[in-house]
Amino acid sequence: MNPEEARELRHELRTPVNHLIGYAELLLEEDGVSEADAQALEAVRSHAREVLELVPGLVGDGAEGDNSVDQLLHQVEALEGLSAGLLATSALPEADLERLAEATARLRGLVGRIADGPVLVAREAGVAASPSPGQLATILVVDDDATNRDVLSRRLHKLGYGTEEARDGLEALERLALPGIDLVLLDVMMPRLDGFAVLERHRIDPTIRHIPVIMISALDDMASIVRCIAAGAEDYLPKPFDPVLLKARVEACLEKKRLADELRDLNQHLAARVDEKVREVERLNTLRRFVSPQLAEAIASGAASILDSHRREITVLFCDLRGFTSFAERAEPEEVMAVLREFHHAIGPMIFEHHGTIAQFTGDGLLAFFNDPVQLDEPSWEAVQLAIRMRDRTHDLSAQWRARGHELTLGIGIAVGFATCGEIGFEGRTEYTAIGTVVNLAARICGIANGDQILVTNRVQSAVESRVVANALGDHDFKGLSRPVPLFEVLSLS
Repeated sequence: MNPEEARELRHELRTPVNHLIGYAELLLEEDGVSEADAQALEAVRSHAREVLELVPGLVGDGAEGDNSVDQLLHQVEALEGLSAGLLATSALPEADLERLAEATARLRGLVGRIADGPVLVAREAGVAASPSPGQLATILVVDDDATNRDVLSRRLHKLGYGTEEARDGLEALERLALPGIDLVLLDVMMPRLDGFAVLERHRIDPTIRHIPVIMISALDDMASIVRCIAAGAEDYLPKPFDPVLLKARVEACLEKKRLADELRDLNQHLAARVDEKVREVERLNTLRRFVSPQLAEAIASGAASILDSHRREITVLFCDLRGFTSFAERAEPEEVMAVLREFHHAIGPMIFEHHGTIAQFTGDGLLAFFNDPVQLDEPSWEAVQLAIRMRDRTHDLSAQWRARGHELTLGIGIAVGFATCGEIGFEGRTEYTAIGTVVNLAARICGIANGDQILVTNRVQSAVESRVVANALGDHDFKGLSRPVPLFEVLSLS
């Protein structure tokens, strides 16, 4: 007998023994088992285990094999007497007692034909069991032997699990393609698609490979066990299975799967949050190209209502370069853009440092306002400090531009008043700006300022008072205003 035939024979002999032990243990757990029935069932289980001890010797040659057959026949005769006695006298479930008798008869048939060579009995093709909802988890039992499936399913039900059944590997894969299975108990030797092939497809399929698989088989050679574990099985249980060991292995696998599921859900949640944060940073970086960091962060954090039109008192700063028009007429376009780039790079960051909002660039000019969308304790003080820094920085730039033949200086006007602030524009191109008389006033004050001069209204001067050195310039009339506006020139900080 070659090794493959011997492996098949050992597998076939273990199948009826598995039935004998499995049903004997189930019957022993029935309520109201008499003492006589309990003794008989214990004897069935004991003789069946003796058969397991003899199986390896049955595949040998010569006297050793013959001796094993003789001993096995003795054990089978004892099992026949016990099963017949139970069937005749016991009040236990008749269907289970008949299964004991059938398993004994099947074992007798195998042993009686061993002398003629390996005996391979055609295994029964069962029907997939209906889903049975369990309190703990749902386990898929895959075995081509209906009795094996029945014994295993009933044992799992006693442990509180629901079960579903499949007769071979193809049925198992079809069921695994649907949701609801938490664990698979998988036989190895099956028609159409064996356990090894199921493991291979399970391993490469990302939709089901997170479902743990425990092999439960009558194959006892180490090569098969190693092959199963290497293919991705979580564990390997021999038939007939030990109920205590089965319980422990199932619980361990399900706990491991629960932890893995929780970790996978957590990772998915974290990945989603990371993706959202990345998108938020991208939106924030895009917004920062057009608006102040304060406004960008407010919008990115979900405060989109801040873009709605609203009325608020603000301080407006308007500035532009003196001599720019004549400079632009004489200079090459590249030089004009270079000067503007230097100017904007110098003063732009300062505006954000003082919590200002840039409303617009007007070529050589710039409009910024304070106290919206971020409300400030002293918006006029922030504007005046910014204006002094802008004037001093542009004064330094003017020296560099003068060396290149350009006469450019900066004039600044600042005013306080109410305005309507919010988003204007159209889809794809919008600006956050302020509209009102105060904006026009700041622009007109800037228009009469000389180079390196900062002009502010009396309300701005009142807000900063002794913190600056300023000269009063008297009242000035501006087109569109019914009353003159007192102006001050801010020279420096006190």
